[in-house]
Amino acid sequence: MAGARAAAAASAGSSASSGTPQPQEPGLGELLEEFSRTQYRAKDCSGTGGSKVERIEKRCLELFGRDYCYSVIQNVNGDICGHYPQHIVFLEYESSEKEKDTSSDTHLFDKVRGYDIKLLRYLSVKYICDLMVENKKVKFGMNVTSSEKVDKAQRYADFTLLSIPYPGCEFFKEYKDRDYMAEGLIFNWKQDYVDAPLSIPDFLTCSLNIDWSQYQSWDLVQQTQNYLKLLLSIINSDDDSGLLVHCISGWDRTPLFISLLRLSLWADGLIHASLKPAEILYLTVAYDWFLFGHMLVDRLSKGEEIFFFCFNFLKHIISEEFSALKIQRRKSLPARDAGFTVEDICMLRRKDRGSTTSLGSDFSLVMESSPGAAGSFTYETVELVPAGAQTQAAWLTALSERETRLQEVRSAFLAAYSSTVGLRAAAPSPSGAIGLLEQFVRGVGLRGTSSSTL
Repeated sequence: MAGARAAAAASAGSSASSGTPQPQEPGLGELLEEFSRTQYRAKDCSGTGGSKVERIEKRCLELFGRDYCYSVIQNVNGDICGHYPQHIVFLEYESSEKEKDTSSDTHLFDKVRGYDIKLLRYLSVKYICDLMVENKKVKFGMNVTSSEKVDKAQRYADFTLLSIPYPGCEFFKEYKDRDYMAEGLIFNWKQDYVDAPLSIPDFLTCSLNIDWSQYQSWDLVQQTQNYLKLLLSIINSDDDSGLLVHCISGWDRTPLFISLLRLSLWADGLIHASLKPAEILYLTVAYDWFLFGHMLVDRLSKGEEIFFFCFNFLKHIISEEFSALKIQRRKSLPARDAGFTVEDICMLRRKDRGSTTSLGSDFSLVMESSPGAAGSFTYETVELVPAGAQTQAAWLTALSERETRLQEVRSAFLAAYSSTVGLRAAAPSPSGAIGLLEQFVRGVGLRGTSSSTL
């Protein structure tokens, strides 16, 4: 059984095979156990279950407060939304050393129903990215929508609206059935309910060098990568305006991209600068997924493993082409004469062929993806190593920090996930061959919590 999940397990167990356990964020096991048993509901936060949720929420506020002064929008008993956190965090500004222990907890809004636009303007939101593949969705026999793009009154005309349709959680059943292989997995855009076309203003796409007209031919890896590049470019192009990303409910596709954005910017050292890999992992699992109502129990029972996909996907965004720092450097670089300088060489990125955290070449071959298109010549596909052992070591350390940080998060997630939720095996091969995941599990003893899991 070969696939991305096999490689993911290899990364998770690399420390186990070497005898060095992966450090875990305190409470991550409890979080995943609670997450895998029940869906979070703001109105149910009482009793024993409530005390666990209170600890989770308190830990999130503590981690936010490490780097930011923040305000809280109160959602007690789910008055705003039943599956949103009881305390919705609004980051005011990056805190100074003196302020880090005194983050504010003021009421911004007690009631915000009917004040959507007012709230968006208060949060300085200018760009709204809608991930729905349909304009309207039928729920309980009624047409409902959370999409600003179909507002007949044009009340959102002052915002920059983007329609970037992305498959819902049901599609990730196919991801699991393909042995967790996202490469080559293409969504069927010809289904009757799919009626939302991709629509992005030209001024937001001109610098990305992506042929957006081909979006229906992209596999899941390409589509996720290109959408993330778009979101990162919006964030980097406008320092004064906010970005809203949403789907219909806000608990599947939305946390997927919010997590990837949060982790990508953290890996560049631009946000949550004081958080360690285990801490940023806890924060995004708890706040972006659990406290915003992701139904992990339901998704696991149906095999719709979008939650696992998110953190396993980190291996596809480790390269510098996803770095916000790279975008900023390119903006400030002056024009150069022909020929290479030392600085030019240091800007070159070797082609990814695995990492020091993988078990070996057998696993790293399927773990890592090549960011450059086949046959193209970009700086990502050039491998230049400066002469001298000391220079080479320093060069690899200026360029590998992002990769190292994201790989540490991914490894910590996979280790915790395998020991709590459990790694689920795909159907046995008709030939009876033992897959890479099974070989790995047997080798390092990673077993799930039930007989139906690995």
